[in-house]
Amino acid sequence: MEKIVQSSGKRKSAIARAVIKEGKGNMRINHKPLNIYKPEFAKMKIMEPLRLAGNVVNKIDIDVKVEGGGVMGQAEAVRTAVARALIDWTQDSTLKDTYMKYDKVMLKGDIRRTEPHKPNASSKGPRAKKQKSYR
Repeated sequence: MEKIVQSSGKRKSAIARAVIKEGKGNMRINHKPLNIYKPEFAKMKIMEPLRLAGNVVNKIDIDVKVEGGGVMGQAEAVRTAVARALIDWTQDSTLKDTYMKYDKVMLKGDIRRTEPHKPNASSKGPRAKKQKSYR
């Protein structure tokens, strides 16, 4: 029976679902190979858990589906999903310690969210006030 690991990651309104199975070291994000993923900075963010994992990545295929949010929100959601999936796949506590030392957000996620708009001027933002003229 083939071993398959699934995990998810969130960042703002982006949600990523990662699936890991045995393979040749390929990674796809929304059916696109990682090496053609743009922008470059987002690709570097996604590569962080793979680089820290070492040679384990050469024997597995990672498929990620991500939706919602912006480019960097999606990249960080993918990063979290992949890191969690790699820990489940390897069953290695040293890998988890490595991720936690490098960046805790990689596993725990970032709980910051946007502030809800207030009723006074809800289209302008949560703290916007109407201008007042004294003259």
